[in-house]
This record gives sequence, structure tokens and C-alpha cells, in this order.
Amino acid sequence: MGVVTISASYGAGGPEVGPAVAERLGLVFHDRAIPARVAGRLGVSQDDAEANDERVVRGLWRLVASLGAMPDPVGGVVPLTGEPDERAYREQTERVLHEIADGDGGVVLGRAGAMVLRGRPDVLHVRLDGPPEERLRTAVERYGRPAEELRREMQGNDRTREAYVRHYYRSDPAAVRHYHLVVDGTALPLATVVDLVVTAARARGIGH
Repeated sequence: MGVVTISASYGAGGPEVGPAVAERLGLVFHDRAIPARVAGRLGVSQDDAEANDERVVRGLWRLVASLGAMPDPVGGVVPLTGEPDERAYREQTERVLHEIADGDGGVVLGRAGAMVLRGRPDVLHVRLDGPPEERLRTAVERYGRPAEELRREMQGNDRTREAYVRHYYRSDPAAVRHYHLVVDGTALPLATVVDLVVTAARARGIGH
């Protein structure tokens, strides 16, 4: 089965390509399920987990410490003693990614999957990127919102995603050495990008 990890800059097609690749390969697309599982293990709400998802938010851990323990959706309870630091979120996210890889596999968007699952022969690491102005143009066409609004959103999104990887893994998420396949998601139709990723995944024995 295996896993496809997708790292995508804003406007490069990650939210569209990920589910389409999963459907083609007969795999589960893991997105909101990951912060939900992390939330249960850390004893916080899913909203809090998603707020921390791919962001460095140190203030969350004071809240985590005050909430005690909650049931883990996949079994067991995580007791919280003392004040957990931000590594707790990263470690639980990594645990979920390894469980996905060791289990039925799937397609994972973000979560520094290429860093967490590096070196596994049953994983394909993909990077979707493109020039900022082209990503902005593509986002305007795709989402139909004002360019300046999307520009601010793109800049903030790119900064926080880069900060997450640099902070936790001391790596540049755009460095090509982390990926098996790098595609300019603004230069090709999304259907073609999906075809490329599916072909590469099948070449590594991933999918049904």
C-alpha cells in the first residue's frame, strides 16, 4: 500500500491534488483526521490541535497542562503531568504518521511528512511549488477571491509552513533533496500533476 506525502506551497494545488491522488491509488486521504487524533492524545480540542497544526504556537502548552488527560481515539489515555512543551505536539503527529505508514497507508498533505518518514522504501515524497506570482494567479483563478486578500493569505501560509519545518526539523521545506518528485503546480493542469504523482507512486509499489 504505502504512503504519498505531499508538501505544497500555497496555490500550488496541494488540497486538490492530494484527494485526487488518494482516490486514484485507492488510499485514504489523511487531513483533518490527523489533528483529531493528536488532539485526543494531548487532551485538547480539535480546534486547538488544528490551530497548532504546522504552526509554532508555544502558548498552547499552558492550556494543555491545565486540561489533564483525555481518551485517545485509537485506544488508551494520555496522562499529562507537568507542563508539556511544544515537542509533545510534534511527537504525537510523528506517531500518527508512522502508524499510517505501518498500517493501511494513505496520502498525507503537509505535517512535514517528508521529514518524518524519510528513508522508507514504501513512501513517495512529493513537493508542489511554483513562482509566487504564478501561485497567486492560480489561486485567484481557482478560488475567485481578491488578489490582495489571497496574497496576504499566501504569504502568511508560506511563512508558517516554512517555520514549522525549520523549527522542528532544522530543514528547508523547499529543498529538492527531501523529495522524489518536484512539480511546478502552476505550470501544468491539475489533472496532469495528479497523473505524474500517481505514476511515480505506482513505480514505488504504492497503491492498490
